[in-house]
Amino acid sequence: MEKQDKIIVLKTFGGAIEANIAKTKLDAYGIPCFLSEENLANLYPIQNPRFSVRLHIFEKDKTRATEVLSEVVQQPDEEPIRCPRCKSANIETGYSRKPASIILSLFFSLFFVLFPPKTVSRCKDCDQEF
Repeated sequence: MEKQDKIIVLKTFGGAIEANIAKTKLDAYGIPCFLSEENLANLYPIQNPRFSVRLHIFEKDKTRATEVLSEVVQQPDEEPIRCPRCKSANIETGYSRKPASIILSLFFSLFFVLFPPKTVSRCKDCDQEF
């Protein structure tokens, strides 16, 4: 009987999209791989640390797979996001600080056991949310 190659977890991802991009890239380079716990991560997106998507490969392909995934895709230079009010590039991304958004999120989290976070960009100079 042949000795089987050991299967290892190369990397874990917080979401299925990033995991599928990595899997597709490895498949394109001819490195066999598969994902596990993808359905759990999609069913319970709020519990991300508990249900992360795992990318599995053969142990013999670890070095090559790590090299392939560490390649950076060159993107064309994009202009930084600017505030529509003051045109500042001093921007942060986070959750809304508006009272209506906070109350709405609190209501949904208490009564429906859901937390619908909405990510917004905020200017650090004039405090404008967009």
